Amino acid sequence: MFESLTAKLDAVLKKFKGKGILTEKDLQEGLREVRLALLEADVNFKVVKVFIDRIRDRAMGQEVMESLTPGQQVVKIVFEELCSIMGEKSKGIQLSPVPPTVIMLLGLQGSGKTTTAGKMAKMFRQDGRRPLLVAADIRRPAAVKQLSVLGEALRVPIYTPEGGKDAVAVCSDGVEYGRMYGHDVVILDTAGRLHIDDELMDELIQIKNNIKPHELLLVVDAMTGQDAVNIATHFDKSLDITGVILTKMDGDARGGAVLSVRHVTGKPIRLLGVGEKLDQLEPFFPDRMASRILGMGDVLSLIEKAQDAYSVEEVKNLKDRLKGDGFTLEDFRAQMKQLKRLGSLTDLIAMIPGGRKILQSAGGEIPEDGLKRVEAIISSMTVKERLNHTVLNGSRRKRIAKGSGTSVEEINRLLKQFLEARKMMKGLAGEKGKLSMLKKARRLFS
Repeated sequence: MFESLTAKLDAVLKKFKGKGILTEKDLQEGLREVRLALLEADVNFKVVKVFIDRIRDRAMGQEVMESLTPGQQVVKIVFEELCSIMGEKSKGIQLSPVPPTVIMLLGLQGSGKTTTAGKMAKMFRQDGRRPLLVAADIRRPAAVKQLSVLGEALRVPIYTPEGGKDAVAVCSDGVEYGRMYGHDVVILDTAGRLHIDDELMDELIQIKNNIKPHELLLVVDAMTGQDAVNIATHFDKSLDITGVILTKMDGDARGGAVLSVRHVTGKPIRLLGVGEKLDQLEPFFPDRMASRILGMGDVLSLIEKAQDAYSVEEVKNLKDRLKGDGFTLEDFRAQMKQLKRLGSLTDLIAMIPGGRKILQSAGGEIPEDGLKRVEAIISSMTVKERLNHTVLNGSRRKRIAKGSGTSVEEINRLLKQFLEARKMMKGLAGEKGKLSMLKKARRLFS
């Protein structure tokens, strides 16, 4: 996401940072380029105007003009104003002290509403909650089936409509069902349309007035750009939504919606859909998003992903094995599998400061089949070979190459990478090393 905007802002800010003295003319020229980059990224023109005016007002002050590093000061101001435009840190979904918490999902057809309902159910289930999905989109039969399939995959119960009931009755009965059977979160997947119309709004208003949900969350496709802002404004005017969920963020290289929706509607962005998988729903953090947009990475999100993939016990066991020469090809394969659990390599590298440049040199994306080939090679080895790489002579390497569908050259390259990784990880395993830092980061951010 933000690929185009990040590249353009990076080019402009690099000019600022390269100047020892920043004149008013330099500032005006740079801000003109920033404005064009934002407009090309489909950011709402009103938001662009406010954003540029704020930066100009602050950057023309003594703080910047008399600074020893005026370029760095401008970058700091741009970062802070990006955070301000996108709003405060998301408080997440506010759960009612008297269960069940009722969450009503709204949105047009194709926005990803039903998939988001499934993702939310998975998120609550992982937090120890007992979610219930209510299939309230009775106008589109495929929606009921889709939600049922998601529920089965997640092992989350679904309340489905019974003969002839309207959407209001389905939602009312679904909430009552959730209350009777001890569900503490009820997610209503309501109907959408291809466009906003009076009939749609009337139905949603009736559901809202009858159910009185705790959260009315609008699901918007981020790839619609300016339309996302218009859609959010219309829904908010009629229903007074409590927040926005932006979906398909992984497919939007421009990112205009995330910079516009909060400022125009005044309603917070609660969650981001960053992929098709059911675990690819993230809380929204303006500071982390601003950091990504400016190409500074997102280390905190990377740490949190690592926390989810690695338990404290796994880190401790790995550290113990690294003290000697206990790190084997078996361990190396296990680490590859853990890495796959963190997400795509492209996404992970993008979270590292300077990662965008690495991706550019790699053609914009890291191929995922490399990890699969590594796993195939190690899986073709015997247990003895995986535990002791020194026995891998020429004939063994030929056999492994044949069994894994690779070449001896690839096996030699893997062994070299393994030895380098073992040496590096052994160096990081000391008390002052990165594994120790990861444990401290876990305590800090848990």
